Amino acid sequence: MAGRGAAGACLFGAALLLAGCGSTSQGPAGGGVSAGGASTASSIPRERLIGRWGIASFHTEKDRKRTEAQAKAGCSQPYTISKGPTDGVMMHVADDPKPYELRLKGGPGGKNYVGFEAPAGDPQDREILSASDSMLTMRFVDPDANRRYGTFIYARCGT
Repeated sequence: MAGRGAAGACLFGAALLLAGCGSTSQGPAGGGVSAGGASTASSIPRERLIGRWGIASFHTEKDRKRTEAQAKAGCSQPYTISKGPTDGVMMHVADDPKPYELRLKGGPGGKNYVGFEAPAGDPQDREILSASDSMLTMRFVDPDANRRYGTFIYARCGT
């Protein structure tokens, strides 16, 4: 059973490394802007995202608990979210192996997003579905990226 989790983590890591096919020099799709309107301040502080995380993803809700356990096990090879040079966080985006500085943004209905300088809910954004000190849940806004990557669980790794 442990081999299956390791294999899944390896596949996920390989997907991130091989995902550079659709990138441009300005970031994926040139950092486009949606018609979603202006962003407001996020209700999630930047510091909540900064740290070392185990990551796993799921496509169906019935797999959430198993995925949370896989994310915790991913701390053996943690993903680091660090402070950006200005007010953002350094993270990867869909289909690009290079990390970018992304902004936390508030959107309509109290939703929170992380993404490039663009209105909240831009297709390149990730919607932050939940955020606690120990766990984050996010999904890509773009339907194609969401279909391919699923919903991400980030489990904070011990200090």
